[in-house]
Amino acid sequence: MFGSISDKFDFILKKIRGVGVINDSNINETIREIRRALIDADVNFKVTKKFVDSVKTKAQGVKVLKSIKPGEQFVKILRDELVALLGTNSIDLNLKNNPSVVLLAGLQGAGKTTTTIKLANRFKKKGKNVFVVAADTYRPGAIDQLDILAKSINVPIYKEANSSPLRICRNALEYIKSEAIELILIDTAGRSHLNNDMMSEIKNIADLTKPDEILFVADGMTGQDAVNSAKQFNKDLPLSGIVLTKMDGDAKGGAAVSIKEIIGKPIKFLGTSEKIDGLDLFDPARIADRILGYGDVVSLVNKAQTLFNDQSAKRLEKSIKQNTFTLDDYREQLIQIKKMGSINDIMKMLPVKMKNIHTDEKSLIWVEAIINSMTKYERKNPSVLDGSRRLRISKGSGRSVQEVNALLNQFSKMQKVMRKMGKMNKKRIPNFNSIFGFR
Repeated sequence: MFGSISDKFDFILKKIRGVGVINDSNINETIREIRRALIDADVNFKVTKKFVDSVKTKAQGVKVLKSIKPGEQFVKILRDELVALLGTNSIDLNLKNNPSVVLLAGLQGAGKTTTTIKLANRFKKKGKNVFVVAADTYRPGAIDQLDILAKSINVPIYKEANSSPLRICRNALEYIKSEAIELILIDTAGRSHLNNDMMSEIKNIADLTKPDEILFVADGMTGQDAVNSAKQFNKDLPLSGIVLTKMDGDAKGGAAVSIKEIIGKPIKFLGTSEKIDGLDLFDPARIADRILGYGDVVSLVNKAQTLFNDQSAKRLEKSIKQNTFTLDDYREQLIQIKKMGSINDIMKMLPVKMKNIHTDEKSLIWVEAIINSMTKYERKNPSVLDGSRRLRISKGSGRSVQEVNALLNQFSKMQKVMRKMGKMNKKRIPNFNSIFGFR
């Protein structure tokens, strides 16, 4: 996410941080580079002009503080303006009614169906009784796709064969009167604003269902096309917010930076993976940090919190306390890390100095294979692994003896780290989550 624009800003900020004084010359040079970076990222040219003009004006008028380096002051101005451009605050769904209705609209292929389920999953976890309505009768397989995904998270679905979207929505509203439903999510067909019949249909659905929220789902990889489509939809429908999908791909970032300024509606969510839990509340400050190359440690911590359970943490804490960190413990932590997703994606969420480290994804797989080829006794007592045992493990895991040796050397270093942690405070070892900042 934002890889290209982040790299450009990283280069720009390194240069400006090194200056001893802020003057018109280096302000103008930096502004030119910022303008170029934004245009290359497919940010709307009007948005770009307004943004760089504001940064330039504030940079020229700032009073240099003796306690802060001039370059750092410029960086702060840039970050503050970027946060303001993106929307300042996170804005979740405003669910006023009971039941509340959320209508999803957008072009075909933007990801409305998967976004419907991601929202259902998000609010079900919050304790809401969620209900989805299959109102896309045009795309072959759309209803079946929604049905399969809804069942995977145990959310009820309303669907009808050979019926119009408007009738389906009307019957769905009638059906839920006898059900304890708090939130209704309506998946609609992809449509172009140029198709008058299709736009009339969704306006009729909106008039009928009176939604609390009308979300425009846009493909974040389409850049200004997403912005232009949202602008046209907003003329016909009272949009309340935007969901940008496919932001885990090669999205340049232009849509995310431009869209709020152009249509005056907030980005509410970002689709960050194809998984059902791959939907994040849009946080302008954290996105600004990612664009500027500061990473997104908060998102990384939140992701880790959902995966590292207390039982696992307590086991590791006990191992550290008793100085019994074994290969079983090591393997368990690798499994937890793998659940967080791509290692390279995780590294990109770290600050710039660390994110350029490239990790071989396959290494985690073969490390686990080697450990699995050991006996329980060997995993608990790796010191017994002589040459013949290592050869057997090599053959059992399909890896070379050198790789087995490398893993054991790596584990030995990890044991030393854990031993030091245990010595730091024998009376009380912090919870694993707190060690890594998870609490």
